[in-house]
Amino acid sequence: MDIILIPGLWLDASSWNGVIPTLEKAGHRVHPLTLPGLGAPASESSEIGIADWVDAAVAALDGLDGPAVVVGHSGGGNVAWGVADTRPDQVSRVVFVDTVPPPTGNGISEFELVEGVVPFPGWDFFPGEDVSDLDEATRERTAPMTRSVPARVPTDEIALSDDRRYRIPVTLLMGGLDQPTFEGMIEQWGPYSEEFHAIDDAEVVKIGSGHWPQFSVPEKLAELINAAIAR
Repeated sequence: MDIILIPGLWLDASSWNGVIPTLEKAGHRVHPLTLPGLGAPASESSEIGIADWVDAAVAALDGLDGPAVVVGHSGGGNVAWGVADTRPDQVSRVVFVDTVPPPTGNGISEFELVEGVVPFPGWDFFPGEDVSDLDEATRERTAPMTRSVPARVPTDEIALSDDRRYRIPVTLLMGGLDQPTFEGMIEQWGPYSEEFHAIDDAEVVKIGSGHWPQFSVPEKLAELINAAIAR
């Protein structure tokens, strides 16, 4: 099976390096992406938005010989769902890594702009439950891998229009939430709850990690992706 790996904000294709060997050992063909404008100054990236990231991932999908599994981590989940909406007949499963399917008209989040781009705010910016499993050595190793994001990408609203996305099987690999806990929480999230419940086949699997399992437990994350594909 072809697998497209979409990183979250500030990360490029290399962020999946710890995950890829286990996926390839299972026989999959893996395509990690680096999305447009990453690390570019505002003079080069100010016009790049979430639609351009979706288009880049769709182009990667179109370059394959058949359907693919699309995996999106964090903000990359918005991109993955945009791909599913654009090419519902070419996506065999969407795997969200510690994020949820976004409803149309919603962005990722808002972060401080510095010189017209969104730099990585540092590991200390995030809540403890997100980073508690990243030891100091991992933080020092991975922080230099991060690059700025085009200003529009985190706040642009995702545009979704094809209800056939709801027919695609979905797996949510959540850092600290099992299915009952997740379903209790998402009921409070308005349109996110409606989007989730519109999906015909959606499972929630707890990873037992923080928000960046590709760094803290890469082999376990890969095994869970393999298991989702095998369903």
